[in-house]
Amino acid sequence: MRIISGKYKGRRINPPRNLPVRPTTDMSKEALFNVLNNHFNFSELKILDLFSGTGNISYEFASRGATPIVCVDGDFGCIKFIKQTATEFDFDITAIKSDVFSFLEKHKASYDIIFADPPYGMEQKDFEKLILKVFENELLDEEGMLIVEHSKHTQLNHLEHFSFDRNYGGSVFSFYELGTEEVDESEES
Repeated sequence: MRIISGKYKGRRINPPRNLPVRPTTDMSKEALFNVLNNHFNFSELKILDLFSGTGNISYEFASRGATPIVCVDGDFGCIKFIKQTATEFDFDITAIKSDVFSFLEKHKASYDIIFADPPYGMEQKDFEKLILKVFENELLDEEGMLIVEHSKHTQLNHLEHFSFDRNYGGSVFSFYELGTEEVDESEES
């Protein structure tokens, strides 16, 4: 696993082999950030990384200047590794060990980008619940974006706030935005 761009471009990160993760491939990660480059200047973006695993996506955001970053994962080993890596690279990353759904229920801050990479085997209703909770609890800033990584067998393009998706092999990134309200031109005069 490597950081593909930013201050730490090319640096390798070697997580322990025993972590229960499926890291986003470098190819998919590069494609994702190519899309995001067209929407955001990463400097000082607030990032929430759900089901963060090794922290792979968070390191990419941090290398590009995003700060602060919050990682949430239910596995102690993953959280420990993220904390070690954040310290080593001096990244502004807070790692929280929590069930993601419990975290979403209680958390009150809002973010510019929320990235979620749940286990591909998670049930369809739980993917939908995840997306619903982000918007219901107003965790996304007005101009923000939610990105959910999932398998091509999970369909999420029917949900409210869906904007677009991108397919990379067996992986799909679905993008969600609050959108802007259309102004009635007759009201402007």
